[in-house]
Amino acid sequence: MSKEQRAQVDAMLRQPRPDSPRSVEAMRAGFKAMMAQMAVPGGLRTTRTTLGDRPALSVESLESVNSVEAVEAVEAVNSVEPGSGTHPGTILYFHGGGWVFGSPETALSLTGNLVARTGFRAYSLDYRLAPEHPFPAAIEDALSAYRALLDRGESPSAIAFAGDSAGGGLSVTACLAARDAGLPMPAAIVAFSPGLDATRTGESMDSKAGVDPFFTRESLGHTGAMYLAGADPHQPMLSPAVLADLTGFPPMLLQAGTNEVLLDDSTRLAARARAAGVDVILDITADVPHVFQSFAGVLDEADQALDRAALFLTQHLHAPDTAAGSAR
Repeated sequence: MSKEQRAQVDAMLRQPRPDSPRSVEAMRAGFKAMMAQMAVPGGLRTTRTTLGDRPALSVESLESVNSVEAVEAVEAVNSVEPGSGTHPGTILYFHGGGWVFGSPETALSLTGNLVARTGFRAYSLDYRLAPEHPFPAAIEDALSAYRALLDRGESPSAIAFAGDSAGGGLSVTACLAARDAGLPMPAAIVAFSPGLDATRTGESMDSKAGVDPFFTRESLGHTGAMYLAGADPHQPMLSPAVLADLTGFPPMLLQAGTNEVLLDDSTRLAARARAAGVDVILDITADVPHVFQSFAGVLDEADQALDRAALFLTQHLHAPDTAAGSAR
């Protein structure tokens, strides 16, 4: 751990911002420029594709791709059923950006690091954004993407939902939507600094004011109002940390930093998960900001947290058995 590294990141995030709320276009451009500074691992292959009705970015490790292709070549020669010698895993990733900005490209440092550390493939979904497409458009897109993975024959035991910030919240609400639709649960959820409470009633909203170098109650209210578009925040799909029934949920890993106003979104969801009998790991890192994992290669704590997330994923994602593979 390095106090100097944490101070450097904190100073970067505290750069002066306009006093008045910025336009949607300015927010999107500013976020894109900031995230373009984040390090993306080498040895990745990215491909534009679609899931459901939305664009998505496929992110794969070249080493893993080459290994799978080699196994498939041997299977073809030996008349072995394709895929029987591989250990697949798929991460359905939801980017951050307050429901208003962000894209699969702005989250590439996060998806790329998870892929590089696990060897799994990730699909980063380009879900619809507010204010053009407010609640529940993003949840509908996430559910459609998950259906598309299942319809193409992927096993839920080999799929994880993951995301950061608003996308971390989406990883939870998409799971709620999947359960309500009667779909099988994914194998795991990983959420980095998730936004899970549109009522903004967590104590950290006030106790971390000023400590958080990125968010204020006012800034969250500005983008939150675009996503809500008049909807009542007192409902599970908008405030799962305080209202959702998590019965039947898969194991969850929630990572957050102590220097963020959204900290209690994670702590309260973890408490609800435990009360519902769900396996949950609440992973809190001291003196780091919102989605600190983005600073991999700059902040030691970011790399360590990503290592823990990768371990969690490899422990919970499993290839379907031979019988299931034959059925496909």
